[in-house]
Amino acid sequence: MAMPPGHLALKSVLTIYRGEERVPRFRDPCTPAATPGRDRPVAIDRKPRYAVLPSSAAEPDPMLHATDGITWKHSPEAVGYQEALASMEEQVGRILAGTAGECVWLAEHPPLYTLGTSADRAEILEAAKLPVYATGRGGRVTYHGPGQRVAYVMLDLRRRGRDVRAYVSGLESWIIAVLKDFGVRGRTLAGRIGVWVQDTSGQYAKIAAIGVRVRRGVTFHGVSLNVDPDLSHYDAIVPCGIRDADVTSLRRVGVDVSMADVDRALVRRFGEWVPPREPATGTGSR
Repeated sequence: MAMPPGHLALKSVLTIYRGEERVPRFRDPCTPAATPGRDRPVAIDRKPRYAVLPSSAAEPDPMLHATDGITWKHSPEAVGYQEALASMEEQVGRILAGTAGECVWLAEHPPLYTLGTSADRAEILEAAKLPVYATGRGGRVTYHGPGQRVAYVMLDLRRRGRDVRAYVSGLESWIIAVLKDFGVRGRTLAGRIGVWVQDTSGQYAKIAAIGVRVRRGVTFHGVSLNVDPDLSHYDAIVPCGIRDADVTSLRRVGVDVSMADVDRALVRRFGEWVPPREPATGTGSR
């Protein structure tokens, strides 16, 4: 049966083996065949709205449509962190060269910790508990793992207003809109990047973290939303450098939804905050 225009088939997944570890590697995932003052969510690197997102490897989700040149990629298996970094680097390089378009990549990782450019290693309280990766994104230390939806957003801000602050604020508003779809009131807090919700005690807890890197106007890294991860892994770190607040998840606040439900909401709400793309004035990096 012929697929509708703009349909994006899942890219092939290459699997490599390192001893007993099975590590999925993704080839070209997107291109078709705080403490106030310290928790900086953006690292400035000085050196479409949607395409069809498959709900499974077997069939596309008919709710999702292609427009505005942004490709969506969904990885159904956990992605190794180094493989994710390499894939983002490759995609950003192609966007800058004018040989690839913008992309949003929805992924999960095996359990691990990452250090942003403002991170203090003293905030890792049990360094041997899980692997730790230094990364070029903004922000401090955080956890990634199963049950957490990571959205890597690779947009060309040279054609979308060039406003990095507005971009970070847009990411927050995106997650707040997604939470609203599930009856959860999310909000931002002054001086603290990310999205927060009230827990059962009435205190605010962080449900989504943001860490961004910008290379010559092209963004990468992005947001992570806790759907139903093992929150005990946060006990080994000071999440985002914040010692006086907890971390939570949709499951902990009483919302039991599938990752596929979350993905559909992410796609559905994405176009509400992304600035319209300006006409191209040339090709390649500038």
